[in-house]
Amino acid sequence: MGLMSSLYTGVSGLQVSQRGLNTTAHNLSNLETEGYVRQQTLQTDSFYSNIGTNHISYLQVGHGAAAAAITQVRDNFLDKSYRQELGRQQFYEAQYECATEMEEILGETEGVAFQDSVEELWIAMQELCKEPDSIVTRSSFIQTAVSFIERAETVYTQIKEYQLSLNSNIRNNVDRINEIADEIKRLNGEIQKYEASGMEHANDFRDQRNLLLDELGGLGDISIKEQANGVVTVMFENQMLVSEDLVYHMDTRLLENDTGMIEPYWPSFGDVPVYNFNPLPSSEANTDIGTLKGLLLVRGDKVGKHTDIPVEPDKADYTDESGYFYKDDYEDAYREYEKEVEIFNLEIDASAIVAVQAEFDQLIHGIVTTINDILCPNKEVITSEGEKILIFDAENAPVGMDANKTPGEALFNRKSMDRYEKTTEIIEVDGVFQEVEVWKYNEEDASNNYSLFTLGEIEVNENIMKDPSLIPLSSNDGTGDYAVEICDKLMLEWQEPFSTLTPNEYKAHNFNEYYTEMIGALATRGEKFRNIYQGQETLVNSVDTQRLSVTAVSSDEELTNMIRFQQAYNASARYINVVSQMLEHLLNSLG
Repeated sequence: MGLMSSLYTGVSGLQVSQRGLNTTAHNLSNLETEGYVRQQTLQTDSFYSNIGTNHISYLQVGHGAAAAAITQVRDNFLDKSYRQELGRQQFYEAQYECATEMEEILGETEGVAFQDSVEELWIAMQELCKEPDSIVTRSSFIQTAVSFIERAETVYTQIKEYQLSLNSNIRNNVDRINEIADEIKRLNGEIQKYEASGMEHANDFRDQRNLLLDELGGLGDISIKEQANGVVTVMFENQMLVSEDLVYHMDTRLLENDTGMIEPYWPSFGDVPVYNFNPLPSSEANTDIGTLKGLLLVRGDKVGKHTDIPVEPDKADYTDESGYFYKDDYEDAYREYEKEVEIFNLEIDASAIVAVQAEFDQLIHGIVTTINDILCPNKEVITSEGEKILIFDAENAPVGMDANKTPGEALFNRKSMDRYEKTTEIIEVDGVFQEVEVWKYNEEDASNNYSLFTLGEIEVNENIMKDPSLIPLSSNDGTGDYAVEICDKLMLEWQEPFSTLTPNEYKAHNFNEYYTEMIGALATRGEKFRNIYQGQETLVNSVDTQRLSVTAVSSDEELTNMIRFQQAYNASARYINVVSQMLEHLLNSLG
């Protein structure tokens, strides 16, 4: 090898060492930069010259070293694992935060726990039954009933307002996903431009892109594929979000059920919703991923009411007076009930907010209708057309203690529908159909919100509020005595089980137990979310620690590299000096 070639070899050593020093300096300057991944200079042999051959191989002379590339030190498996587990953590974190907020709403209403309202109504009823002829006691009971409804309305309204407030969170998440997608598209272009020559790696741009992909992984389920040209394509919830050329934005729209709630959808893919919650997200299916999905699931897509909770058919309703059991009709009703339970589990119970709304409304509905049906009892009659209707049971109904002995004044009314409608019906009386004037009960219809005793539609009877003597607690036999059996029934029915919390349970509860069970179920749900969330947080931190052990910059390691490259640089410089001296000596000798 000639001396001039030897100079080139020394220069290549200087260049490689300088690249290594530059890379080390770059690493140290980004020691605290979020998302920065340490870089390293890969060295390789420079080209070789053939100077001859022998019977085994070519005889070659090397011309020094070269910097093959400056690469990032990453582990793609850890990146994928981190994003997936982060998405799962944020899915349960969103639900845990909502459950916690619900507990606070139910636990405190203007400084008074709602459970106190239930207890106060029960105590006021006990006092009323002790002194049913006392105007003072009656007035106190009415005021307690008014306070009870007002507090129930306040709680229910707060829950609905919180439910609607999640729209802002959902919209912000969608906007952020679109922003990330646009930025990834921009970075794809920068990376492709810088790496087109095959001479450089756009590592800093890649760091920015990977940081965005980490954030995107927390918002939803993503899959990433890097093309040979350095561009990444991103799928979000199994739909293309970023392709090589385009970004497919999400948007939000109002649901068609007039609830004011929104849903994300894909305008570019036939306006289909981003999420389908049938089946529900689960760890087994690896679908419980992302803040956005967690928010949508916990918010639900409707305002829960007591009519959303299926009621198991009662065999007694399918047994006639002679004891004949209509088995086929009962089995048909039970099959329909099972379908309703599936819908309940999918659409109601899956959402902490909607489930609490439905359960809370069921409690209020149970209290209101139980008291009303005792004070204003109904009976079932059959019309000439074979239709079963409910009418006011005047024979067994108590009356007020006013001068007119007024019957039929319920404690609670529907705001938009009277309890009874005076009409003429042909009904069966003593085995004979007769045309009689009756007070027909306007029954509740799940398809007509105004017909329901549901929160938002309940008020205390104005007539009773103006004149407490109208509360029907007196016997209708004309004696003026109060109806002992009515008071006894009020006391008994309050303490009797009226409903299970959900159709998935077997034990029915009375009113006090029901509320306690409802709060307990919400706390259990929140605790479950908290445990999963905290477990995921630990797992995410563990994966991130492993990832950082590969990608993070170590100042000690970089300083060691700096010394190593400095020594290599100095060695190359000394080598060049030696060759230079040899050339100088040679030239002087020739002179």
